[in-house]
Amino acid sequence: MKVRLYILILLSMLVTSCGEYEKLLKSTDYELKKTKAKEYYNNKQYVKASELLGQVIPRFRATDEAEELNWLNAQSSYGMRQFDMAATYFKSLVEQYPFGKYAEDATFLGAKCDYSISPRAELDQESSKSAIEGFNVFINRFPYSPKVEEAKGYIKELQDRLVEKSYMSAKLYYNMNEYKAAITALSNSLKEYADSKYREEMMFLKLNSLFQYAEKSYAVKQKERYQAALDDYYSFMEEFPESKYSREVKKIYQDTAKYLKIDNLNKQANIQ
Repeated sequence: MKVRLYILILLSMLVTSCGEYEKLLKSTDYELKKTKAKEYYNNKQYVKASELLGQVIPRFRATDEAEELNWLNAQSSYGMRQFDMAATYFKSLVEQYPFGKYAEDATFLGAKCDYSISPRAELDQESSKSAIEGFNVFINRFPYSPKVEEAKGYIKELQDRLVEKSYMSAKLYYNMNEYKAAITALSNSLKEYADSKYREEMMFLKLNSLFQYAEKSYAVKQKERYQAALDDYYSFMEEFPESKYSREVKKIYQDTAKYLKIDNLNKQANIQ
């Protein structure tokens, strides 16, 4: 009986509370709305705070309180994990108040929102690039912030994700036997991410792509394409003389040398 009574009282309070909030939404008392929005925010009731702030902000746009209200609105979206919307609000706040009291935190959180929506490596990485740019802006603008090391950590994580995305995309062309596209993709990835942990593998894939592309070309094009493979072979061997791909690389060289009629002495000198 006591439990049933408690539930009835709780439901009654809930209905009353909802009714009061609905009245507040329809009210024209914007000072009250502003006060209640802050209360809801402080109580982590971000949905209600956000709805009220959406009504209040236009009324206080040209006042001294506008910066704080926009900050609370951005934080409310962040608290609801609506990172797309929050990122827009944080970035807008920085644009409007570049030297305001929330500029440092808003710059960091705008980038962190992009980080939070950055997907796994095989998907589109535009948000990762945006987050890296945002964190770099933050570090350059606020080099003495206590959050600088955290920002650097996020940048490293995101860069690794971009490297993996680039590697996976290039390797996909290779696995599909699309060697011309693979050569371009691998070359671009190696240039953009010179220190990639996949560098040795990608250089081998590029070399083999050049070789396979030459083999499958029309006769009139083969000589120049085998020569390109040979040039890439020398670059590979210079960088990775003890490569785990040595056996495959040696075979590529032998077949390329045979086509180009490289003399045996020169041939032996380059495969030892």
